[in-house]
Amino acid sequence: YLVQPGQPSTRSLEETQYVCEVFNDAGKVVKEAGLPFGYHNHDFEFAKVVPGGTEAKFNRHGKGDAVYDVFLRETDPSLVFFEMDVFWTVMGQNDPVRYLKQHPDRIKLLHIKDSSVLGQSGMMNFETIFNQFYANGNKDYFVELEGMSNGTQFEGVKGCADYLLKSKFVK
Repeated sequence: YLVQPGQPSTRSLEETQYVCEVFNDAGKVVKEAGLPFGYHNHDFEFAKVVPGGTEAKFNRHGKGDAVYDVFLRETDPSLVFFEMDVFWTVMGQNDPVRYLKQHPDRIKLLHIKDSSVLGQSGMMNFETIFNQFYANGNKDYFVELEGMSNGTQFEGVKGCADYLLKSKFVK
């Protein structure tokens, strides 16, 4: 896999559509090299953009389209897949399971993360996320431990590994 881990800030629908063109072009090049090209989201992809806009805005019920939705709609499925960072999807005030259900053929990888050690924040429903991901026919995921509020990074890694090994829903 070759995964793009971010995008330039887009302020309008037109700028977002241009980024989609760049992703499609990158997908062609990467595909010719024998790899699939994907995109990794953060929370800012859930801000909304409008035609001619000057600023992307976080507004769940406002006008415009979420940048992530434009990416899903306007990139070529044969050239661009998505690695969903479930933590940033939730932080962007969205439901990872809803996206997994709506786009089963686009979201091929999961980026599993919590605010610290997996399963400790209580805000991530990993069981429903994994179950839907597997129901979509996917299996590959990555775990990231971004930071520790208490303890060492090594203790955090062990905590994440223990959580995954004890979770019956993780295959």
